[in-house]
Amino acid sequence: MEKLRLDKFLSQQLAISRTDAKKLLKSGSVTLNGKGVKAGDTQFDAEKETVCVNGKPVEYKKHLYIMLNKPKGVVSASVSPDEKNVIDLVPEELQRNGLFPAGRLDKDTTGFVLITDDGEFAHDILSPSKHIPKTYITVLEREVLAEEFALFEEGMELGDIVLKPASLKKVAELTYEIVITEGRYHQIKRMFAKTGNKVNELRRIKMGSLALDETLAEGECRELTAEEFLLLTH
Repeated sequence: MEKLRLDKFLSQQLAISRTDAKKLLKSGSVTLNGKGVKAGDTQFDAEKETVCVNGKPVEYKKHLYIMLNKPKGVVSASVSPDEKNVIDLVPEELQRNGLFPAGRLDKDTTGFVLITDDGEFAHDILSPSKHIPKTYITVLEREVLAEEFALFEEGMELGDIVLKPASLKKVAELTYEIVITEGRYHQIKRMFAKTGNKVNELRRIKMGSLALDETLAEGECRELTAEEFLLLTH
């Protein structure tokens, strides 16, 4: 693999600034393959060589992929000076520089948010050409009328936009599962509003073939397994 600068590696993997990484090196706390090293521009192979800080190995992960169960009242952003955002919910052991939500949920929408630092992958799965399905559960103001299902499944018009077909099915009283392959602004709320209905609750439960881990309480998150990562694109 391409060799990395030691200060950049420490900054990325420990979620610290490059300046703090240099300070850490100067303190004598860092070893490379068991030998003390203080030069931040030291080049090494992160997949074959071992870096330790205070004797503890620093695991190398090129990118992180995190599943978050987003609660209400949290914004899908990396920076939000006046409001809590999804990155604020990531525990210290999973923090690193460059994390962001791949796609957005409205502030009052709950459920599956993917957090990563892999911009290329995020662009891929969010690209309209990929048509990655996103599955939601919605609680409505009233039941969907029989003739309204076709509006969703044939591709609804919103202003001058014709949406791609959406799958809609009833799962309980006033509760429906809807699958969309786009992510337009307030799309689901606007679709139901066009039929004179109102979304009272909205929760994303799946991206691609990967379902939200229901053992995650709202506000909790965890790293994806390799198998789960593959399900995101299928």
